[in-house]
Amino acid sequence: MRTLYHHWLHPGARLARLVLGEKGLEAEERVVRPWIRDETFLALNPSGEVPVLVETDGTTVAEAVAVAEYLDELYPDPPLLGADPVIRAEVRRLVAWFGDKFRREVTDPLAGEKLVTRVTGNRAPDSRAIRAGRANIHIHLRYIAWLTERNRWLVGPRPTLADLMAGAHVSLVDYAGDVPWDDHPAAREWYMLLKCRPCFRGLLGDAEPGLRPAAHYADLDF
Repeated sequence: MRTLYHHWLHPGARLARLVLGEKGLEAEERVVRPWIRDETFLALNPSGEVPVLVETDGTTVAEAVAVAEYLDELYPDPPLLGADPVIRAEVRRLVAWFGDKFRREVTDPLAGEKLVTRVTGNRAPDSRAIRAGRANIHIHLRYIAWLTERNRWLVGPRPTLADLMAGAHVSLVDYAGDVPWDDHPAAREWYMLLKCRPCFRGLLGDAEPGLRPAAHYADLDF
């Protein structure tokens, strides 16, 4: 069986789990702590980052987008990038938007400060970063609403890799209780649709001892 090395606090690793779930693929999940040096894991991925996917024949694919696109090419049903070059370009643009911009402006200042710092124990949360993240998230939720007003999903009538990348990040911030859903009903409707998909079941069961999620985190109707 293939093996996925991941940590639930890493949005890219959450993306890999969502793609596996969306494709209906099984994988043994092994949790690693990328902030702790592990020579065995470094042999799989010298960057020391998750996710890393190892196939039964030893084929190793590292980094979130590489893993996601590898699985989509190998198992094209359902397609997550799209068959049309224009659609694929837009999906990749939004994957980068949420994987880079949203992470920098929202995920790291909120989930990073409120969750990761507590698990790693490296330092105290930065209150200024948290305030900035709480301000920034409104811009992104309005953008999600604008995108989904034209389409049921972020790019077209069916979920794509863009939705899964966005969901990987939003779900982590939601775990921390920092998504102002009442202010953004359209974004909330999009997330409820995504959250109800079978691929999300594993993420909704995530928990860390002593680090409880927001009360509504696992609720499909919230």
